[in-house]
Amino acid sequence: MTRLRDNKTRPKLAGLLAVSILPCACSIQRLAINSVGDALASSASVFETDDDPVLIAEALPFSLKLVESLLSEQPDHRGLLLTATRGYLLYSYAFVDMPAEESTLEDIDRTRELRRRARNLYLRAYAYASRLLELDYPGLTDELAGDPAQAIAAVGRDRDVAMLYWNAAALGLAISASRNEPALLARLPEVEAMLNRALTLDEAWNRGALHEFAISLAGAGTAAVDESAMQRHYQRALELSAGNRASLHVTYAEVVTVRKQDREQFAALLRRALAVDLNEDPDQRLLNVIAQQRARWLLENADEFFL
Repeated sequence: MTRLRDNKTRPKLAGLLAVSILPCACSIQRLAINSVGDALASSASVFETDDDPVLIAEALPFSLKLVESLLSEQPDHRGLLLTATRGYLLYSYAFVDMPAEESTLEDIDRTRELRRRARNLYLRAYAYASRLLELDYPGLTDELAGDPAQAIAAVGRDRDVAMLYWNAAALGLAISASRNEPALLARLPEVEAMLNRALTLDEAWNRGALHEFAISLAGAGTAAVDESAMQRHYQRALELSAGNRASLHVTYAEVVTVRKQDREQFAALLRRALAVDLNEDPDQRLLNVIAQQRARWLLENADEFFL
């Protein structure tokens, strides 16, 4: 009887044991995901410090899908959301959007397809960035659509500048890649509000990145470019970056000098971008390599941009 009774209780004990182990296993899984996410967000990017764009173009998609698989388990992990935002922005800008721009001279159908893909990837980056923003400011994304200037005033901490930048960059680049979509173009005031707020909180953030983005954003809109304002942003970004940001010279050349048809300044800026030492700022190495590639292409095709 004792043996029979013991046999009858074993399934119950096994069930209780399984139930007790399950929460522990879930906790271990969450801990592992959190650890990976924290490492991805806090460590220096192995992508951005590399000098081989082809290698990064092939490696990034796998990394991004890994991050997304982790986010499916931990959807509110700040580090993973930031990593997904930055990763999709980098991939779309360097390996989809820029080739789209360069294909305009040869294959307009390819340009349209690449721009459509770039738009979708930028919006995916924005989806992750806005989720990150909503963690601290629930409902802010919807409020921005109504009254951007009033809504963004709620963001008042210096530590939120990075979050504002990634949201503004993702949405702004999506708009730039799809200028024929009125619904997206109508959201430009949201981007401007986020950028202006970030500049107010910490205009020196990330060695002039906000000022450079202000120049890029001016090129995305349909209004006339304020050359004096762009010159101030350029000089301030140049000062903050110590001249080590090649993309700054390229952006100013494309947005300002082409519009005013100043070919001499255009060429001088691009040569200045090519002169940036890739080893002076390792964190900008990949972006500097990509910007220098763009500078060479622009110099080779300068006749297409000037009368």
